[in-house]
Amino acid sequence: MYKKVVIFGEMLWDCFPDKNIPGGAPMNVALHTQYLGYPTTFISKVGKDQLGKDLLDFVQSKSLDIGMIQRDESHETSRVVVDDSDKENIKYEIVKPVAWDFISWNQEVQKRVNEADAFVFGSLAARSKESRETLLKLLETQTLKILDINIRAPHYSFGLIESLLIKADILKINDDELMILKKELKLSNDIEKAITALAQNFKLKLVCVTLGSKGAMIFDGEQLHRHPGYKVIVEDTVGSGDAFLSGFIHQFLQNKQAKEILDFACALGALVATNKGGTPQYDLKSIDNIRKSYSS
Repeated sequence: MYKKVVIFGEMLWDCFPDKNIPGGAPMNVALHTQYLGYPTTFISKVGKDQLGKDLLDFVQSKSLDIGMIQRDESHETSRVVVDDSDKENIKYEIVKPVAWDFISWNQEVQKRVNEADAFVFGSLAARSKESRETLLKLLETQTLKILDINIRAPHYSFGLIESLLIKADILKINDDELMILKKELKLSNDIEKAITALAQNFKLKLVCVTLGSKGAMIFDGEQLHRHPGYKVIVEDTVGSGDAFLSGFIHQFLQNKQAKEILDFACALGALVATNKGGTPQYDLKSIDNIRKSYSS
């Protein structure tokens, strides 16, 4: 029987001059874990506006349960305004405040978290007081806690990052975010020493670092495991890191070893990069085909 995953965080529209695209890292992760067969609960909030209705319709079309997605009477559905007039320097404005800044705690969402096999959360959705307090309360659980740190300047403080790291069991971070932590925590420039110190300082079971096209690595408390990634013809890298995390969760919850976790997660991230959009649908056979083509 597949295990239960609960994900907390933002869902939004990336608003380009000519189109709106559904997004938000937690929403993407929730859709991918759902694709992989895990009963997934997504805790978020949208406004009672047309953008909110359209976003709910979108995730429902992907078979994601919307029962724990709250509706806000006062605040609008989240938008990220994208200025892509300069293709070399695309600018993003994450509008604030929006509905997911006001995710409220209740006994039902706590029950879902307590009964889950993994609870996934990030830092962006904790930028405002109400959602931050809700998240911190939900983190008072024995459920495995996975922090997808997802640092988005200027929507974080290092005090917030530390408070989330203290609660986490597993950290997923990209190489740029690791650079930020290395500077703030005065960690070694040597990546292995920095990851080891992170794991020890915050009592993390695993630290997973994604390296874009160069693959990823996992520190399991004793050893650093590396994977070079899969070389594919890239259509769109949006959502690849979110797919990677879902692949990581899929394998970790099946008690796979670090080498197997990395191989599957990197293959899924590569598969998504060969498609347009962050949440293209696929099946396990498609992931296996990426792995087979690399080994043949």
